[in-house]
Amino acid sequence: MMGRGNRFPPAVAATFVVVASLGLARTSQGDDWPQFRGPYTDNTVTGFTVPSTWPASLKEKWKVPVGDGLAAPALVGDKIYTFTRQGGEEVTLCLEAATGKEVWKDSYAAEAVGGAAARFPVRGPRSSPAVRDGKVCTFGVSGVLSCLDAGSGKVVWRKTTKGRPTFYTSQSPVITEGLCILHVGGPEGPRGKGELTAYELATGEVKWKWAGDAPSYGSPVVATLADTKQVVVLTSANLIGVALADGKLLWSTPLNQGRYQTATPIVMGNTVICTGVAFTIEKSGATFTTRQAWKGQAPHQYNTPVLKEGILYGLMGTGRTSTIYAQDATSGKVLWEDPVNRGEGGSILNAGSVLIGLGTDLNLVVFKPDKQEFKEVAKYKVGEGPAWAGPILAGKHIYIKDKDSLILWSLE
Repeated sequence: MMGRGNRFPPAVAATFVVVASLGLARTSQGDDWPQFRGPYTDNTVTGFTVPSTWPASLKEKWKVPVGDGLAAPALVGDKIYTFTRQGGEEVTLCLEAATGKEVWKDSYAAEAVGGAAARFPVRGPRSSPAVRDGKVCTFGVSGVLSCLDAGSGKVVWRKTTKGRPTFYTSQSPVITEGLCILHVGGPEGPRGKGELTAYELATGEVKWKWAGDAPSYGSPVVATLADTKQVVVLTSANLIGVALADGKLLWSTPLNQGRYQTATPIVMGNTVICTGVAFTIEKSGATFTTRQAWKGQAPHQYNTPVLKEGILYGLMGTGRTSTIYAQDATSGKVLWEDPVNRGEGGSILNAGSVLIGLGTDLNLVVFKPDKQEFKEVAKYKVGEGPAWAGPILAGKHIYIKDKDSLILWSLE
């Protein structure tokens, strides 16, 4: 789910760094994509077969109407999970990944999107599902947090959290070490309150919470910084890190880049990059400190780039247009910018020898990672837009969530 310009904050532009012990499976379709931005929530793809020669066109294998929304799907084993709105309900669907056939469906009555958010054409969920340990967690626009059994769709637990941001929830849950982690509450502003909360995945009980700022429209990051495993998140006013073990606040630094707080941190060693600003996290004894490393030319406000070999590749723009760019992750210097308009935002995935970008105009572009210039390899129209959900690349297949359908494209 990508940025939407200054009309509306992005669904979630997020990058997480998660420990490698996720227990992810490799399937005949390719590697799992179990949550927003993939297995390690950094938009790095494994298990995708990059062709030696890209075909002139992709083959549509199936297309299934699933509903409205910005939430990206999740792929685990031979099943794919979507979270959308159908009429007056928020709906979680489990489909066979190979055929698009429905396996199960869960739904509940959903609050209508109103106020300033009603100017945006999408009414469905902005938050992508997370799938792990046989559970599926979703977060509805008005704050309904659900945990479903991944095999049957039965509700394990469901609760309505208190408060929500002005433009409704856009944060995707992250599941790690038996916990579902989410920053709940709102609205933004001096009166807004929020709680970064770790829920027990099995029961929904709260293990810990940090009470403070209201949430932003980004998502939490689970990472090890200065030898300490922690949750890093951009709030409505600050960038913070709390201990994964108990929710204790470790460090905080003011960070407010404009009207909407929309990005999610990228972690590179002990450096955290968020909304075009980089901070080095240091520790002396039990005390953590932050030091600004750089503030770059690209704000990253409505899009979170992908990090590849010390270079950030992202989409830059704060209105109804966005362009692909490359930026040095150690200095913040923009290396190049391609002038072609990609819509109001999108996502870029690291597929190894190539990068694959998808704009809200549903043009899928393949290009080479390069410090000097933009080098396009191929381009395909893959759905009806505008749409903001990121694609899934697995094996020789590409899954696309467009305005109201899920589509499987094949390179074969």
